[in-house]
Amino acid sequence: MNVYDETKYIMQKYDVHPNKKLGQNFLIDEETLDTIVNGISKDDTIIEIGPGLGTLTSRLLEKAKKVYAIELDKKMVEILKDRFKLYSNLEIINDDILKLDINTLVKKAKVVANLPYYITTSIITKILKSDIKDITILIQKEVAERICAYPSDKEAGAITYFVYYYADSKIIKEVKSDCFIPSPKVDSAVVKIVKLDNPRVYVKDEDKLFKIIKENFTKRRKTILNSLSNVIEKEKMQEILKELNIDENTRGENLTLEQFAEISNRI
Repeated sequence: MNVYDETKYIMQKYDVHPNKKLGQNFLIDEETLDTIVNGISKDDTIIEIGPGLGTLTSRLLEKAKKVYAIELDKKMVEILKDRFKLYSNLEIINDDILKLDINTLVKKAKVVANLPYYITTSIITKILKSDIKDITILIQKEVAERICAYPSDKEAGAITYFVYYYADSKIIKEVKSDCFIPSPKVDSAVVKIVKLDNPRVYVKDEDKLFKIIKENFTKRRKTILNSLSNVIEKEKMQEILKELNIDENTRGENLTLEQFAEISNRI
């Protein structure tokens, strides 16, 4: 049975109707599934976020030593329990990933996920602040391009700088909307994120750095001097920019991560 027929069968068997509120779009493309699980071995422990019907879960269970499936939807949890009741290497956790302490779940693991579009950034932020080093996620293509851009690229946003601070990232496969049931309105992409041993730049206060970057990108059409007016007095900011040889009329979206770090360390 191919993955499309398998998915339709499971949906009919358990009377499943995708929950739009939870961003449920079920992947039905074999090639994409193969791409996501590529490189996983019997030595690996996997945290799968939002397993849904278990299409990806079934492949992970065959390849990995242990799979922790974190699912918010109680109906999906019951389906997973029924489908995989004979597997000893699966632990299903009915919880919200944003409320779960990943570091207490397992000491060393890889994250694999088909992420709902509406909470992609929040989940990536949480994972990168944890001890997880290896992340493979299927997300909206536009967000993937933003994540994998370089700081100061035209596609860059606050999340670009955040990911670049912690990790290397790249798009490894683009996925058309018709590879899902139901088909979303936009295309997706598989992104590989590998966390660095140490952040890319030194800052005295990470929270301050990210606050500055976020503040700037909420006012990205303004100059760096004006976009941070709620963070620091203009006169002080002018002094800092002069010290760093940055034109005060430069837009923050054109600054490098290193320049933002230098500004942060002086505020």
